[in-house]
Amino acid sequence: MKRIWPIALAVVADSLRRKVVYVVLVFAALLALAIPSLPDYGLGVEAAVFREVALALAFVTALVVTLSLAANRIPGELERRTVYNVVAKSVSRTEYLVGTWLGIFIVTGGVMAAFTVIEQVIGVITYGELMWQLWQGALAIWLEMGVVAAFAVAVSTVSGAVVVITATLAVLFIGHSRSTLLGGEGALGLKPFMPSLDAFNVVNPVAHGSGVPPQYLASMIVVFIGLVGLGLLAGSALLSRRDL
Repeated sequence: MKRIWPIALAVVADSLRRKVVYVVLVFAALLALAIPSLPDYGLGVEAAVFREVALALAFVTALVVTLSLAANRIPGELERRTVYNVVAKSVSRTEYLVGTWLGIFIVTGGVMAAFTVIEQVIGVITYGELMWQLWQGALAIWLEMGVVAAFAVAVSTVSGAVVVITATLAVLFIGHSRSTLLGGEGALGLKPFMPSLDAFNVVNPVAHGSGVPPQYLASMIVVFIGLVGLGLLAGSALLSRRDL
């Protein structure tokens, strides 16, 4: 970890210097402020509807940030040849890849935390509720974006940004098609257990219920660890085949 953390922190610092993170967050916050004014049969948007729309907006925000950071990070460093300086300092290609992923994951987590606080403030002002269950939704989205980032970083070791974004969106669509094809929802609904991005779909219990039980959160973490591990292993194998 002593070689991975500096790489991750460098990714975080570079990401915070980019305007895209702040632009996306501000734009999403403005849209969140507009949610209570959406028409809802003339009665105003209910708290449950606000939570559902806010989670959808949070997902899109996190996805844009993740893809904007992951799609061109490694290709850009390969093109500028800055990766050679990192690899030359006794850093393995696997450590470089994991550090890059970890930095992107940290930035996305910061964006999700900031956006969730904004949602809570709007919830208190508009509905008089702190809406603590939104943090479960934020956790689910963050974990899913970790999987997305791992896949995008892996593909970026051999392809450019356009291919990375297209492939990632395709995998994201396929990963959420399991419930349509097999029935059930989330990791706890899988019989037998099969890793699926539907494990991170907690919109209904968070928006219209009291949240999800601890065992469901545990199932999300299991799926997260497994899919991220596979993505990073694949990325490491692909990167090791490149002539640096």
